[in-house]
Amino acid sequence: MDFIRNQLDGYGMSELTVGYLSNLIMIVFIAVVSILANVITKKIVLKIIIHIVNINRYTWDNIIVEKKVFHKLSHLVPAIIIYYSASIFPSYQTLIEKAAMTYMIIVTIMVFNALLNAFDAIYRSFEVSKIRPIKGYIQVAKIVLYIVGGIAVISNLIGQNPLIILSGLGALSAVLMLIFKDSILGLVAGVQLSSNDMVRVGDWIEMPKYDANGDVIDITLNTVKVMNFDKTITMIPSYALISDSFKNWRGMQVSGGRRIKRSFYVDTTSICFCTKEMIEEFQKIHYLTDYITTKLSEINAYNLEHQINTESKVNGRQLTNIGVFRAYIQQYLRHHPRIHQEMTLIVRQLEPGDNGLPLEIYAFSNDTTWAVYESIQADIFDHIFAVAPTFGLRAFQNPSGHDIVQLKQSPEFSRGY
Repeated sequence: MDFIRNQLDGYGMSELTVGYLSNLIMIVFIAVVSILANVITKKIVLKIIIHIVNINRYTWDNIIVEKKVFHKLSHLVPAIIIYYSASIFPSYQTLIEKAAMTYMIIVTIMVFNALLNAFDAIYRSFEVSKIRPIKGYIQVAKIVLYIVGGIAVISNLIGQNPLIILSGLGALSAVLMLIFKDSILGLVAGVQLSSNDMVRVGDWIEMPKYDANGDVIDITLNTVKVMNFDKTITMIPSYALISDSFKNWRGMQVSGGRRIKRSFYVDTTSICFCTKEMIEEFQKIHYLTDYITTKLSEINAYNLEHQINTESKVNGRQLTNIGVFRAYIQQYLRHHPRIHQEMTLIVRQLEPGDNGLPLEIYAFSNDTTWAVYESIQADIFDHIFAVAPTFGLRAFQNPSGHDIVQLKQSPEFSRGY
């Protein structure tokens, strides 16, 4: 500055003009130096850093570059130059230093924010991120970063110790807790959800209270985002997963088997003892040949041992069409290529009611994909409905309007009327 003043004095200018011109020249000089430093940093230093990142074998540093951490960091260079040049202008030194420091604090906040984003992206590249999501913790860290940064900016502008502002915030803690109530609840819920492994990204959850039934696509500090099967999005508060009940289908997906639990309703009037003709027909069925042979030997031995008169089928033990049908379904499922043979497989009778006798199939498909599972289940019951008449059984069905019309048109009905 003194050198510039001396040069300008040689031109015979007034002291006021010399002062203005020297200040203007210094401002232009500092601006040019700052711009040059910024250009050098971005065009040379940044390119060297990016080149080093691209040629090494690590991938995490590529994510740091993608999140523009180094680009944001480069903004500090001109601010540092301006800060240390403030002493050239004694009258405005304090103002320039405060402005430059404020800018540097804001840039530092942006750099740490980008670093947190990069850390989250790096963590998401690992499989463990689906089991232990940390997005909620990242958001808490950002809140703390913004609060600390805000306090630093305010304390720098007013020229006070940051501890004084923090002591004032202590008095406002009740208000702050009210403002950040959801965030605090979400943080506690996030810790519990993560530590107890209650829900992960990719889990299929069902929560009727919030009309949620689909896959978890994101877990944040305050909400869990669920994409329903109709492609709508449901936002559930994180703490609701702790306070309310929900169903997580992960166990089914991990097991590799999806439960089939459905009943075939048999008209009870079609149930009867098997005749010789029926038994002969049943023996021709591949899945029943061994069963019929074994069962007949067992029944004959029992009736012989107890000297039972078999002329009446009520006496002793006899084969029934419903029993043979149940054995057939059991064997059919045992040989079905899409049924999980290592999991529970039961064909059982439930309590008969107004809709006939329920014959329940309880088994597991070996594919948990929804569309495939429904196809397997439909194929099984297509077959059951088709083969039931072979065993002399009828599926129960309440009379329809067509049945009533057919009944009215029958000659028997006309004669009776």
